[in-house]
Amino acid sequence: MAAQSRIAVVTGAGSGIGRATSIGLERAGYSVALAGRRQHELELTAALCNSSNGETLVVPTDVSSPESVRALFAKVHKTFGRVDVLFNNAGTGAPAVPLEELSYERWNAVVAVNLTGAFLCAQEAIKLMKAQDPRGGRIINNGSISAHTPRPNSAPYTATKHAITGLTKCISLDGRKYDIACGQIDIGNAATEMTERMTAGVPQADGTTAVEPRMDVEHVAAGVVYMANLPLDANVQFMTIMATKMPFIGRG
Repeated sequence: MAAQSRIAVVTGAGSGIGRATSIGLERAGYSVALAGRRQHELELTAALCNSSNGETLVVPTDVSSPESVRALFAKVHKTFGRVDVLFNNAGTGAPAVPLEELSYERWNAVVAVNLTGAFLCAQEAIKLMKAQDPRGGRIINNGSISAHTPRPNSAPYTATKHAITGLTKCISLDGRKYDIACGQIDIGNAATEMTERMTAGVPQADGTTAVEPRMDVEHVAAGVVYMANLPLDANVQFMTIMATKMPFIGRG
């Protein structure tokens, strides 16, 4: 491990925002544990973290499984001895169908990853942060613009992202006495595979379909690195970073 390197855990590190942020953190001098479902994609992220400022650790993880999350943090603790930053980024969505047509199974699958997964990872991170020396750390939750307002036919994703805001506030409050800071980054239209469909047009609240502007995902990574690098006596409670011309302000 690089001398004086801080330790970050990134979930959903195999693609998109998670990959870009993992690269950004490693280049900023962090050693990064890369967690996600697909080992091959995690290894590709590790290969892209090539600045030699920190180390990477690939840990295939299902964040919806308590056993898998416990194994992730046990491996991080065994390898690095501590965790300074958790970026709770893993997320999934559901088909854009009317709420009354959504299956119970699909609803549960989204809740399990987006909300329960964030809770499980935060829980294990807090246990380590409370016990390590020096004590404390930082948890950053990926809230999304959907933590503020929905897209059409997005009940599972939007409900879980609104819930992430409540989880962020609770961790921020309950973590204070242990020198644990918690903040949330709400992201709108970062250019990743997940938002590629926006270049062809996506449904709007008024029933039309419109192409939406996107922004470089590197701006998101820079935002997370900024939040991570703050001293523990300072915190970005909420950050919104979005494509300037996306239909959010005035949406609907």
